Amino acid sequence: MTPRDDSESSGPRRSRWSDLERPPLNAAAVRRALVREGGLWREVDVVQRTGSTNSDLVARSAEGRLREGVVLVAEEQTAARGRLDRQWVAPARSGLFFSVLLRPGDGVPMERWGWLPLLTGVAVATGLARAGGVDTALKWPNDVLVTVGGEERKAGGILAEAAGDGGVVVGVGVNVSLRADELPVPTAGSLALAGAVSTDRDPLLRAVLRGLEDWYGRWRAAGGDAGACGLQEAYAAGCATLGRVVRAELPGDRALVGEAVAVDGDGRLILATEAGVQEPVGAGDIVHLRAG
Repeated sequence: MTPRDDSESSGPRRSRWSDLERPPLNAAAVRRALVREGGLWREVDVVQRTGSTNSDLVARSAEGRLREGVVLVAEEQTAARGRLDRQWVAPARSGLFFSVLLRPGDGVPMERWGWLPLLTGVAVATGLARAGGVDTALKWPNDVLVTVGGEERKAGGILAEAAGDGGVVVGVGVNVSLRADELPVPTAGSLALAGAVSTDRDPLLRAVLRGLEDWYGRWRAAGGDAGACGLQEAYAAGCATLGRVVRAELPGDRALVGEAVAVDGDGRLILATEAGVQEPVGAGDIVHLRAG
């Protein structure tokens, strides 16, 4: 679908596509940089607008077996989802919104697939730091944090979904150029508000996908052993949750409070409770309460 560009009409209206500070991604250049013989990324599609890149890739995988390494990027999403079906809203071209299809295969035990969103978080954090010159941190299990005005704010999120035939779709959303008056909630942030040196989305996207290819290759070669490939250490080094007292809001309306002391070999967060027990948390919403 090609949207009409109102900037070329005679009327004074300003289209969401006419913001000169938010140029479109150069799809051809991104493909040239990422798609290569023997590499992970085999197909990179950029669409102007869609509901959800995750939903699109899951549906395409259900229709017929897609090759691993398909990347779908959207300039704008109208029905993007985060964890717990939360809505993700952002103006057109204001961020990185993309999903990738991965097939860990028989070489990685399924119980270790929980590392995929954490692995992606490491790739996102390092890629944004290198290409954007902005400090980021990771909140377990899937949030990307930046500091705005001395406050910790969420600038991105990661969502992994099963895609059938051993496939996993991992979606990433990062606010890049969002201005203060465009924030969906006061606790949100963006790379621009965090003082990024660059908000050019082309190098940001390339850096994140190259980092994801690198970490995924290491993790898969190690049979999903996050300790052996260095992933566990890298994640712990960038995780803002560790060392904090947190509340884990668990399935079944349960809650657990404790200090986050480690991320174990299966990617679970380990909480040390006041009762002197270490409890692993494999799924749930984490609220940072205070520093440990």
